Amino acid sequence: MSTPFYVSPQQAMADRAEYARKGIARGRSVVVLQYTDGIVFVAENPSRALHKVSEIYDRIAFAAVGKYNEFENLRIGGVRYADLRGYTYDRDDVTARGLANVYAQTLGTIFSSVGEKPYEVELIVAEVGSAPEEDQIYRLPHDGSIVDEHGAVAVGGNSDQIGSYLDQRHRDDFSLAEALKLAVESLSRDTNGGDRQLTAEQLEVAVLDRTRPQQRKFKRILGRQLTRLLEADGSSLAKTDEPSDTEEEGE
Repeated sequence: MSTPFYVSPQQAMADRAEYARKGIARGRSVVVLQYTDGIVFVAENPSRALHKVSEIYDRIAFAAVGKYNEFENLRIGGVRYADLRGYTYDRDDVTARGLANVYAQTLGTIFSSVGEKPYEVELIVAEVGSAPEEDQIYRLPHDGSIVDEHGAVAVGGNSDQIGSYLDQRHRDDFSLAEALKLAVESLSRDTNGGDRQLTAEQLEVAVLDRTRPQQRKFKRILGRQLTRLLEADGSSLAKTDEPSDTEEEGE
């Protein structure tokens, strides 16, 4: 009888982490930035049906990169958790930190399990507060760890280069147009340092806008409104909170 091949636990975990990282890196990046009135999510995503950015609850949104079926299952689980907690207790008891802890437990359990492959996903959970200093952004890598972020964060694809570009240029007092312009500039940078031209049709954009009178702060930026923001010179634009053909109210 042959001796079973031995792999140390450290090597096995390292191999699983490398497998997950390679899968995540193949996806197109998502960037999340704070601006004066809230938090903006920008993804390179030409699909209008398969979203990388979604609403979870009143003030909470979710962004992900990696395998769509895996992060979609996590999104659905997050919506169910939020709805159940809000119904059982109070809507204010649903927080980004609580949701991030739930996701961390799920990802960590799957990553350490020898019976299934690790999830090839990286998540961002964000909550907009009544003031900029109350905003919360959490990044969750494949292993279930939680990273508390501030200002700007990038996941997926060439996230290291994009994140460095954002850190050097981001300011908390950006308008929405300025934050969106910086996000698109960062996503346009390829691995060789060159630039591509991203159009509105190639982007998925959403915001958590603290100034909205509605209880739900999530709003998609689509169509003509997105085009106007991309073409703006950074000056303030009039807000359009009424639903129209350029806006989708949650999911």
